[in-house]
Amino acid sequence: MKKKCENCSKSKHRTPEEKKDLIRRLKIISGQVNGIEQMINNDRYCDEVLLQVASTTNALKSLGNEILKSHMKSCMVEEISEGNLDIVDDIFALFGKLK
Repeated sequence: MKKKCENCSKSKHRTPEEKKDLIRRLKIISGQVNGIEQMINNDRYCDEVLLQVASTTNALKSLGNEILKSHMKSCMVEEISEGNLDIVDDIFALFGKLK
């Protein structure tokens, strides 16, 4: 018998606009990663590849920051309003993982 993951039952409703924006950003990031692969296949100079890696890393961080901001404005506020103050510890743990 499979053991059900306790955290797997959590979900976050996103508006169609939020989903569209997040997916758009992910597609851009995917294109950047594919571009890095092409650069490597084409033996592009290291600094050019590294600049593209840095750009992609920053795009991922920016996406993560948007998701974190949404999480804090919605999920975290909802949990606190329901009396679950343990969510504050959870968010500190999340910050540690996001470094």
